[in-house]
This record gives sequence, C-alpha cells and structure tokens, in this order.
Amino acid sequence: MERRFAIIGHRAQSNGKLNLNDLAGSAGRMDVLARSVNTGLFLSHGIRNDSQIILHLLGGPGPVRRICFDGQKLRGVHPDERAIAGHIGKALKDPVPSIGQHVELHPGLSHSGGQIEQTITEWNRDGVRIFVLDANGSPFDSKLHTADSIGFILSDDKPFTEDEFTTFEGLERISLGNTWLQGHSCISIIHHQLDSIN
Repeated sequence: MERRFAIIGHRAQSNGKLNLNDLAGSAGRMDVLARSVNTGLFLSHGIRNDSQIILHLLGGPGPVRRICFDGQKLRGVHPDERAIAGHIGKALKDPVPSIGQHVELHPGLSHSGGQIEQTITEWNRDGVRIFVLDANGSPFDSKLHTADSIGFILSDDKPFTEDEFTTFEGLERISLGNTWLQGHSCISIIHHQLDSIN
C-alpha cells in the first residue's frame, strides 16, 4: 500500500539561505519537517519505497514551495535531520517552479509551487484516499481504511488554521488518540498500523 504524507510548515522558510545551525528558530521549525521526512521514509536498514513526503513551506520570504521526497526513487539522502535539511536548503536556493510543475533536483527529490490545495488536487487525480489528522476526528482503524494509495495531511508544531480546515471540507478527519502528538510520532504510528495489515 502506497502511503503519502503532506506536512504543512506554517513558518518554514521557503526561499533563501537555510541556516543549518538554527533549524528550530530562524528556519521556522524546519527541524520538525526534517524529522518527519526521516520517520516517514527511513527504516533501520533502508528506505521505504512505498512512501512519499511532501513538505509545504509557507514561511517565506517570497512564494510558497512544496518539496517532495519519494522513497521509491530517493538516492543519496541519509537518515539524519541535518543532512535532510541540507537537501532542503539546496532547493531553497532555486526559484520556485510554477504551480503544478515538478522539477527534479536529485533522484527522488523534487520541488514545485502551490499550497495544500494543489496537493489535494493532485492526490485526488491519482486516486489517493485522503485523511486529515485531527485529535478531534474519528478513531483511525487501518483495517477499515484499506486502499491502493492512502494519504495523510499533518501540521507542524502549530494547529491547522480555520482557512485550512475550510480547505479540508469533505475530507475524512481521523484521530490517533485524544493527545496531540508530534507529527513524526503520528507517522510512526500510521506506518505501524498499515504494516500490520500487509
């Protein structure tokens, strides 16, 4: 089963030089996003070739950017937050591609313009069943939600905005429990549940 994760980085730097020594501060909690990539894609000895992570960098300066890590094609990226952030930093030096145009920067690593609405449109086109992670949603039971391709929308360390929830209208909201967990922890739980039915 293919798994896709879309992480919204509300303050994450989208352009310019990325300070690898201050990922939690001046980069807008890029550490949270890099940790999610690490958890979403890497196994103890290898890469999940059934997983994809799209980071939505909304913090400026300039236009927003999406960066996609595709486990099926990814090469030369190590399971380390700073190393992952380094690859993100290289992308930030390039102009943001047009919305819908995906430009490959490295095997398995591409970037594009657009916000979460564009990702939802693309996932719908690909037949992905989409869930929004929300502590107030319905309990998630992986056995009831099987599909060839399944996608999850998560936030960074900030809650979703009202505008984002408006964008999510019509999508299923699921919960992994009443406690608000960090995004990378949610990804681990989802992988565990989905792995158990394969």
